[in-house]
Amino acid sequence: MSPNLDSAIKTQVPALLLRRLFGVGRRDDAKQLPRPPAPPPVGRRRVFVQTETGCVLGMDLDRGDNAHTVKRRLQLALNVPTGGTSLTFGDRVLENDLSFIRPDSPLLLTRNSMNRSCSTPCLCPVSKDFEQKDCSGLVEILGCSSSCVRVKRLVDDVVTAIRSGVDPVPIGSGLGGSYYFRNVTGDRIAIVKPTDEEPFAPNNPKGFVGRALGQPGLKKSVRVGETGFREVAAYLLDHENFANVPATALVKITHSIFNINCPVNGGNPAPAHDQKHQVNSKIASFQQFIAHDFDASDHGTSSFPVAAVHRIGILDIRIFNTDRHAGNVLVRKLNSGTGRFGCQTELFPIDHGMCLPENLEDPYFEWIHWAQASIPFSEEELEYIRNLDPMKDVALLRRELPMIREACLRVLILCTIFLKEAAAFGLCLAEIGEMMTREFRGMEEEPSQLEVVCMEARKKVAEWEPFSAAAEHGEDVDFQFSMDMLGEYNDAIRSPRFNGSGTKVSSFRSPLSKLVESVNEGNDDHEDRYEPDLLYAGLNVPNVPSKYTGKNGNATRSAMNRSADEQLPSSMCFVRLSDMSAEEWSLFLEKFQELLKEALQERSRAAASQRMKQRLGTSCKF
Repeated sequence: MSPNLDSAIKTQVPALLLRRLFGVGRRDDAKQLPRPPAPPPVGRRRVFVQTETGCVLGMDLDRGDNAHTVKRRLQLALNVPTGGTSLTFGDRVLENDLSFIRPDSPLLLTRNSMNRSCSTPCLCPVSKDFEQKDCSGLVEILGCSSSCVRVKRLVDDVVTAIRSGVDPVPIGSGLGGSYYFRNVTGDRIAIVKPTDEEPFAPNNPKGFVGRALGQPGLKKSVRVGETGFREVAAYLLDHENFANVPATALVKITHSIFNINCPVNGGNPAPAHDQKHQVNSKIASFQQFIAHDFDASDHGTSSFPVAAVHRIGILDIRIFNTDRHAGNVLVRKLNSGTGRFGCQTELFPIDHGMCLPENLEDPYFEWIHWAQASIPFSEEELEYIRNLDPMKDVALLRRELPMIREACLRVLILCTIFLKEAAAFGLCLAEIGEMMTREFRGMEEEPSQLEVVCMEARKKVAEWEPFSAAAEHGEDVDFQFSMDMLGEYNDAIRSPRFNGSGTKVSSFRSPLSKLVESVNEGNDDHEDRYEPDLLYAGLNVPNVPSKYTGKNGNATRSAMNRSADEQLPSSMCFVRLSDMSAEEWSLFLEKFQELLKEALQERSRAAASQRMKQRLGTSCKF
């Protein structure tokens, strides 16, 4: 199954045109005239452009290039239609100026109109008559820095193994496509998860298809195709490997084992004989494989080190992990000695694709039920928490993952501040997790204590004189704020200014229905229409004043003028952070910290007599 790395490239355009477009010379010419590579011209950057159906092309951007020239190259090289499409980079829709795009950045080509039936056939990324490969290597790290040293060694071992004929192995478990990549001796050393093989993505090999890249995924606040860079974010934020997150990077990787769904096959994987000699390039998360004995769901938790549980929990709170179940905590037994905490078991947290959502929602922390989470933090752990700097963390992610959305960064800032304040008040890990968790009362899902504080903070911001005066004059425009790395952000979801800024479904829905709802939405021709939202006007929940908003207020806007973030439909959201300007966000944080101290004082007084409660989670593993 190894790719034929020396096979000729089949094209549908003249070779001379391709060489001019992509700077690709003939291999035989290169062999006849060996010479050192010339330094890239000033202003030239290499980027990787991905279509919403998953195909990827690496290309060099010159100083004068714009979105139109990038689309033209894609059209010629991959034979994909580019009419009625937008080139996006995180929150930003690209047009003429591409000078801010950094080297090795992933760009996404999406269709402007997202309202379509899931029965619409996906474009076949590589046709039977056309196979386009660029001059990329087998594995290229995107946005590499000094933090990728461990990943670079793994990449070198994987490339050597592929060239030696050692093929990767598909992983049968899970909802998405994932693969074990091995070294020359056949040992597993890395796990690769292509972004276009995630659940609901166009090339998912297990039948969970129906969405394009950039549309809402299993969780509406985490889009299809964006779990990969969240895996990298969790690794980058695990300073000094505090929680033991395996080394992770975002890569462009090429191999024939990757899945491509054919539209003529009903969106199912192409027959094996059609893919056998087809080399496919993917953007994927690349994570070090951790040899382990079992996961936390297969073993009693009493033997887990207290410090290891605390460290995983601290990370989960910072990144607002919405899916920390026992299956994504690996356990390694140390029969020959003791681990880093003097115990004979070592824990490794994995699968962070559902962290840093775009909105606050209901997280799931399996460790809330573990006895270790009720033990107070050690002085070492408290010192680590005190040294956390959310602004430095945001700067790190903007530098290493410039495609990350501003809403995700605001969630990181908010949760880090919450963790620092809660730990300073003496709360244990379980108590902090409970304050972030929603509960079901009276057949309805209620906001968490963290969300209640945020709702009150937004109410106080709304009462601030400059903003309240603007509202009285009827100014109801889309909120915009300047972003250092990503540019201007437009929020298409209109609501009364700071009127709680949250939505709530009035009827009860069980936690498991959320997954079913996401799957069923793929069969709705109008899946992206906004439903009437019940807006909170205050904090007295559930009996609070409310009103219904209308349909999507921006339905008549030209699709060409829409931000990439406007494609996110409404969901179970009590607090929205993305629709504040920079000034409003700064004031919100100030009010949030004032109100948080009051809430923590009340929680601290009640904590002594409060007993542990069982909670029905929203993420289950069977």
